[in-house]
Amino acid sequence: MMNSSKLSALLILAAPFAAHAGDNKITPYNNPGLNSANQPVVQRTDYVLDVAATGSGLASGEADRLRGWFESLALGYGDRIYAQESGYEDAGARADIAALLGRYGLGLTEGAPVMSGNVQPGSMRIIVTRSTASVPGCPNWEKGEINSRTAKTPPNYGCATNSNLAAMIADPNDLVQGKAAQGGSDAQDAVKVIKVYRDRIPTGTEKLKAEATSGGSN
Repeated sequence: MMNSSKLSALLILAAPFAAHAGDNKITPYNNPGLNSANQPVVQRTDYVLDVAATGSGLASGEADRLRGWFESLALGYGDRIYAQESGYEDAGARADIAALLGRYGLGLTEGAPVMSGNVQPGSMRIIVTRSTASVPGCPNWEKGEINSRTAKTPPNYGCATNSNLAAMIADPNDLVQGKAAQGGSDAQDAVKVIKVYRDRIPTGTEKLKAEATSGGSN
């Protein structure tokens, strides 16, 4: 059996390891590698509007109200639009909404998010989901340059690259889950641009255009 003095010594030695057990998590202040701890964060905002439907389309004046709502939101690429009915599907109302969305180059998306409150009978709920991407805590120059004694990556590492990525991406949802290739995965689609570049005839192979050197006025 281990005596109490030896047990106390082991507990004292084990204490520092227990204190650092949670230090393995990569943070801007504890990053021993070259993976960026500053990653884009995608936030989603839902906008909701209930419109009246007749069972065969939108009620009179509702199309204009819905169009004005879309314009106030500055609807654009990356926005996802859903339509929820109170009961049976209203194909006419969906067709009216799809016609409005076509002016923005958009369409209805299936699988609407769950919202609070039920859709009232005779109404259709339009949900516009908009996502934004940002990198919280950037820029971060609090720790300055790399500490050579700890050999840890500075907290600002990755801020510029990931902030530019978050600002430039057309659809922030692609940072969460990319879009599937149309018609399945095909490597030829990925290299199509490269093929066009390679197959194009260089302009330097063409003959120089003949220009007249006389007959001009002084």
